[in-house]
Amino acid sequence: MRILFLSPREIIKCAECHDETPKDEIMPDRGFRNDMKSLLITCSLCRWNGLFKEYEFKIKGFIYFLFYDDFIFQEHLKTTHPNPMCEFCGEIFNSTIRLDEHKQKECTKITVPCALKEYGCLDSVYRVQLQEHYLSDIHQKVIISIIRRLMSRAINERHERMTGMDVDMEQSTSSSMITTTNENLSTQWQEIYETINILASGIQTLDDDTQRLSSESIRLQSSIESLTQDFSSVKLSIQEQSSFLDGVKPNQEILQQDVASLKEKIDDMQYVSYDGAFIWKITNFHEKMMDAQSERQTSIYSPPFYSSLAGYKMRARLYLNGDGNARRTHMSLFFILMRSSNDTILKFPFNYKVTFCLYDQTPQQRHIIDSFRPDIKSNSFQRPRSEMNIASGIPKFFPLAMIQQEGNPYVRDDTMFIKVMVDFGDMPKTLLPYALSLNPGLPMHIQQLLIKQETERRAQQQSQPTPTPLAN
Repeated sequence: MRILFLSPREIIKCAECHDETPKDEIMPDRGFRNDMKSLLITCSLCRWNGLFKEYEFKIKGFIYFLFYDDFIFQEHLKTTHPNPMCEFCGEIFNSTIRLDEHKQKECTKITVPCALKEYGCLDSVYRVQLQEHYLSDIHQKVIISIIRRLMSRAINERHERMTGMDVDMEQSTSSSMITTTNENLSTQWQEIYETINILASGIQTLDDDTQRLSSESIRLQSSIESLTQDFSSVKLSIQEQSSFLDGVKPNQEILQQDVASLKEKIDDMQYVSYDGAFIWKITNFHEKMMDAQSERQTSIYSPPFYSSLAGYKMRARLYLNGDGNARRTHMSLFFILMRSSNDTILKFPFNYKVTFCLYDQTPQQRHIIDSFRPDIKSNSFQRPRSEMNIASGIPKFFPLAMIQQEGNPYVRDDTMFIKVMVDFGDMPKTLLPYALSLNPGLPMHIQQLLIKQETERRAQQQSQPTPTPLAN
């Protein structure tokens, strides 16, 4: 029940009998008011129940029970349901008035009867589906039935009026009444025909719209089926391509590995040496140094070289920023034995002196030379069982402070040269500077001949007696 105010001079329409009464003629019924106080009611929004007097409110000393749609002051609703929710769509409102308006006019999820329910169209549909319902066959048939009823009613009324006339009336009176009746009937028929024409025109429009929508629906359905087939074909094609690519991918990876391996072999063959000595040209020195300092690539490998055509396979490994205890202080240079196809006939452990030489690229030729003899107990010099043995060599080969100096003689045009030499003839240590100062462009047998001659010359000098100075 709603408690409402009435504005002055308002006409009130009864919700039950539909009688209309001026507001000022409505008088409060005290007895009815007292009866209402003890009326047991239930809240429509929850399970609360109680007496109606608990819904009463007083304004300026008067208790109002009149009905008006603009105000609701029920205490229970005010305190318990300040924001009621529509049970059909879930929307929340700030008052029950707004909730009622929503249910009566707006809610699309609420079920409403057809406007022609009284004429036989008994369907109840969601409010949002009313327009669709008005185009349905059932609703159209009800409209046609209403038209037929109107036509039948008009014919019956005409017949009753014609038969109810007094045939004994005077001719003039009869003629006048018949004329008047005919005029009235003509007017009614005209109105009926106009109504029929309007309804028929509306029906024709609806039929045209229905036909158009049906054709459009068929066309769209055909388009959807065509697109569905195209989509299925494209999807199948994509799946086939995906399967093909999945099959190609492993082969591509294998091919890439083979290409990389071949490239490495070709690069190695460009610099291969078969005399136990190898000059390693290191280009892009500063870039490689930055990679080492940032630990993107801490070390680099030289191409492999050999002691002879059927000899040991070897390579060098350089840590530009140092390794282990020499990290960030010295360049570290190591020697590595590699597995080769002739290892079964070679002598192990490897026991030949290894010499490293960092070339001074200026005419002064102040080369940095250092050597070491392998530890035959170390795994680094046993017969290789994997691709490479563990590197072994000189961790503190050259100070970084010197190699990083601007204009140092060991780096020219961003390039550095390191020679790795395996001594199979036990060359004296004192002869190393001479051997490494020889022109690297000379053939190896010429270099060996010059070294032999220098060795003999020094031996002769040592064998000659020292001249004794004459006494005065």
